[in-house]
Amino acid sequence: MATSETVLQVLSGGLPCPYRLDPFSGGVNSAPSFCSDVKCGRNRGLVSKKFNNRVRLLGKCTSRGVGAVKSCGKVKCAHRWESMRCKCQKAESFGGETANERSPVSLPVNGVDSATNIFERGSFALKGKEETRSIEEEAWDLLRASVVCYCGNPIGTIAANDENSGSILNYDQVFIRDFIPSGIAFLLKGEYDIVRNFILYTLQLQSWEKTMDCYSPGQGLMPASFKVRTVPLGSVDSATEEILDADFGEAAIGRVAPVDSGLWWIILLRAYGKCSGDLSVQERVDVQTGMKMILRLCLADGFDMFPTLLVTDGSCMIDRRMGIHGHPLEIQALFYSALLCAREMLAPEDGSADLIRALNNRLVALSFHIREYYWIDLKKLNEIYRYTTEEYSYDAVNKFNIYPDQIPPWLVEFMPSKGGYLIGNLQPAHMDFRFFTLGNLWSIASSLATLDQSHAILDLIEAKWAELVAEMPIKICYPALEGQEWRIVTGSDPKNTPWSYHNGGSWPTLLWQFTVACIKMNRPEIAEKAVRLVERRISRDKWPEYYDTKRARFIGKQAHLFQTWSISGYLVAKLLLANPSAAKIFVNEEDPELVNALLSANPRRKRGRKGFKQPFIV
Repeated sequence: MATSETVLQVLSGGLPCPYRLDPFSGGVNSAPSFCSDVKCGRNRGLVSKKFNNRVRLLGKCTSRGVGAVKSCGKVKCAHRWESMRCKCQKAESFGGETANERSPVSLPVNGVDSATNIFERGSFALKGKEETRSIEEEAWDLLRASVVCYCGNPIGTIAANDENSGSILNYDQVFIRDFIPSGIAFLLKGEYDIVRNFILYTLQLQSWEKTMDCYSPGQGLMPASFKVRTVPLGSVDSATEEILDADFGEAAIGRVAPVDSGLWWIILLRAYGKCSGDLSVQERVDVQTGMKMILRLCLADGFDMFPTLLVTDGSCMIDRRMGIHGHPLEIQALFYSALLCAREMLAPEDGSADLIRALNNRLVALSFHIREYYWIDLKKLNEIYRYTTEEYSYDAVNKFNIYPDQIPPWLVEFMPSKGGYLIGNLQPAHMDFRFFTLGNLWSIASSLATLDQSHAILDLIEAKWAELVAEMPIKICYPALEGQEWRIVTGSDPKNTPWSYHNGGSWPTLLWQFTVACIKMNRPEIAEKAVRLVERRISRDKWPEYYDTKRARFIGKQAHLFQTWSISGYLVAKLLLANPSAAKIFVNEEDPELVNALLSANPRRKRGRKGFKQPFIV
């Protein structure tokens, strides 16, 4: 155990740093350093700081001269993971086992010498010697090649590693939502450190001051993405340091805040604890505080009469204008799942009582609202067709004043006799009848949909396989906006043209959510069929971001190749089908107490009924 005097000597530079401060626990580790060419920064606090519109985080890594470990958007790391430890950090340990004692990753991370990173169509070349590899092996090599390091530690994966792309934009950054399938793939492989690092570092970014045009959003907002940059250290010639540059939407196209980032962060935090068995991360005070900040931001009172989250267009995976502003299903499904996950992880303490009470109330109201008003099948469609309008009554059947003429002609032919789905959005006098895949799949995974509704969603996907899956899983939404509707709703967006990108494009990354839903409903054979479709061509096509046309026959016209979440989505699907019980790490089973609360509550009560307390009109 180092004495306090020794620690002071280390901090002041008086010792050659055999001791290293652990930014994650605040403790001191006496293990020797692994990086001989990385110098410890002196007298740098272990708190985040704002610096030139950037964030300096725990344990900076400063370097001098040629050969030092450096990071940028596409990380240049000179060592394998097991040897990449900055002197500012110790080898992470939990459960009595250090990171180096676990199975090391066998490949270097992104930015290795070009001789070891050459990808051809359907094959992988290593050091000039071509070897035909299986799709899974190629996918793992590509995923590990996309890893981003900060101070020598893996911290995430870049969005795409397409070196031949002429337009990088922000695809060289680590996106919160994009990393989720990557993180799950590493968890299922038993490689936990990168997920732990990601959770803790993004938590530090949460507290950064976020301002656009003199206005700051509420506390608790998670960034959409971040990038590791190497910048000169002004006080010393030729010295550099690494900083994390976070984007909360103020640099994004359209300047939209990412509502889904914090929700996915909570879901991943729970998955990490369940998969690794390391509950110490979710029990940390800073993690508990960060989780509460996200929940308070989502549960804050407003003008809305509904328990659903009200968001702007482009605030989730569909991050461009696509007419989903209001109460989109994807956000509601993630919100419900995050509330359930947080309820499991929140420490029972006096300060959390009011938050847990509000959380439980919201779960009941949200569950009823989605199941009752978002659900549509042939029977419900016929009811809407016969709706009367302009009902002014507390007992109105047509509560949202939906006009029957809103039923689009395509839906009459699309709806099978067996099956149904949750519509995309619901607002006064407006129902968005489009089928949004992620929202429906995650409603199954989170038990937001009932058991019968969950089976019916999969029944519909099977019945409409040619429309929703076709030659490449799976449509992000159906159908596409076309003609005048496309011009009005998207603003004539040249990227969201009909049957492309978010407007009816096919996204391979959705394969992993599809697999989770199928496994939960004990119907894995549907996911297996989809995986076989993917394996026919995705490697040959160089792992594109999305596919175009009604049947997904073309690679997307602006799709980046070697898209990381296309790669990791496939790997997670394969891992889950090989071990279906692993899906439990992100599945939420229906809560019996919640069911009882739904049965006991009567949302169709008459006004002024005594003894009934319901915080939301459902």
